[in-house]
Amino acid sequence: MLSYQHIYHAGNPADLHKHALLAVMLARLTEKPKPLSYLETHAGRALYDLASDEARKTGEAEAGIGALSGLFAPDHPFAEVLSRVRAREGRTAYPGSPLIASELLREGDSLHLAELHPQEQAALAQAMGRRAKVHRQDGYEMAMSLCPPEPRRGLLMIDPSYEVKTEYDRVPQVIRQLHRAWNVGVLVVWYPILKDARHRPMLRALEALDLPKVLRSEVSFPPVRAGHGMVGSGMFVANTPYGTEDEAARLAAAFREIA
Repeated sequence: MLSYQHIYHAGNPADLHKHALLAVMLARLTEKPKPLSYLETHAGRALYDLASDEARKTGEAEAGIGALSGLFAPDHPFAEVLSRVRAREGRTAYPGSPLIASELLREGDSLHLAELHPQEQAALAQAMGRRAKVHRQDGYEMAMSLCPPEPRRGLLMIDPSYEVKTEYDRVPQVIRQLHRAWNVGVLVVWYPILKDARHRPMLRALEALDLPKVLRSEVSFPPVRAGHGMVGSGMFVANTPYGTEDEAARLAAAFREIA
């Protein structure tokens, strides 16, 4: 979907849920000295300015990181990344998932990021520098061509916009193929929870795959603006790293208090 730009939504409540869980999973994985691979199918530009005209137009960040930064203790992996990025890039900077991964991974770990939108891809390449291999390629095709990656330990993030409705059918098919090729990989799917619950058939298809160590984390929140259809955020994880369940439970409880 070449019209989609995440800057209009960066830092919203769904981002906080997604990025908090991702940061905890990567922190857990890096506790062991063995190297990791990180792959992302819909990377975006990696670094966002919440003072930009696009971000201010929707105001979604105000309902997210602007209002909910207190959800994270200073030593939370996401809070630590946010603090480092803002110290370097300015107080209105917000890191997307590729930059979160880059900040948490180590020398010797590898990052492969796919982005088709030409402007987003150019901004992604600039933000990541030599830290990552940036692919201007369909993200699913990239993932299938690389799996199993080297190093073999690692995590794959699938985070499409879902503006194309066929995405809901494609994701389970891709996950099935990727798990067959890379049975030790942590496979992560983010999905929006909309008022019409269109995500449910996709979840049923994912759960029917009978993948190992599955976590389904969902949080609810009020619409960030009038007429907005998203009322929650979900993460489906296979081969869930130890300790992720605790963070998922903490986030669910914290979001219930603000709903």
